[in-house]
Amino acid sequence: MAPAKTGKKQAGHFAKGKSGNPNGRPQGSRNAATLALESLLDSQAEALTQKAIDLALAGDLVALRICLDRVLPPRKDRSVAFEIPPIITIEDAPKVMAAVTAAVAQGGLTVKEASDVAQLVEAYVRSVEASDLEKRLREIEENLK
Repeated sequence: MAPAKTGKKQAGHFAKGKSGNPNGRPQGSRNAATLALESLLDSQAEALTQKAIDLALAGDLVALRICLDRVLPPRKDRSVAFEIPPIITIEDAPKVMAAVTAAVAQGGLTVKEASDVAQLVEAYVRSVEASDLEKRLREIEENLK
């Protein structure tokens, strides 16, 4: 009698493209070692925090950095303030981009910040274009009736 086909090769390895667990690890499941460590740390969180503070106050630079990162985490981005012409129509977009470029050249904006502003302008232009297209299609449909 021939063995049943299970997707396994004879050496005990699964055939290429066949998984022993086709559904994968359940979503949201956590590693047992991680859970155990978290449990140990949770019960000692106050003591560990106090020790880090004591070390920081004693001059330990690593502990000081850890404490300061908790008190005042590093900023990921900042507010950008510079003169920008109002955007009323799509034709205003090049003026805005000229202002953004000038702000970068003058050091008022970083290239990354300018890129972020440019993405906002681009999104505005796309939304206006989509709105205009919808309006034109409605007008065409009305004229065909």
